[in-house]
Amino acid sequence: QVQLVESGGGSVQPGGSLRLSCAASGFTFSNFWMSWVRQAPGKGLEWVSGISTRGGIIYYADSVKGRFTISRDNAKNTLSLQMNSLKSEDTAVCFCTKGGKSDYDIPPGQGTQVTVSS
Repeated sequence: QVQLVESGGGSVQPGGSLRLSCAASGFTFSNFWMSWVRQAPGKGLEWVSGISTRGGIIYYADSVKGRFTISRDNAKNTLSLQMNSLKSEDTAVCFCTKGGKSDYDIPPGQGTQVTVSS
């Protein structure tokens, strides 16, 4: 079955950086668009960024554009998200999932907590 295991979260001060990783298994990773989504405390899922099968097409939510960078390594079945200039409003549990902005799956993993606080 599809397994997506996120890692790399933590607690940072505003302006700090984190790099999230997602290890994929149970499906042909290189055949699927992949996305990062997040859930802030008390809110629903928010799509953050998506990347095409070979990485040639990338989209970001306006709230993270210019600060976050998504990437993938199809040889290693991994998805990454470099997060710079973090803000308190970036505090959330972050998940990776199959699909793009309009058709992503409900994330199957536990996610990784990102906390931005002074």
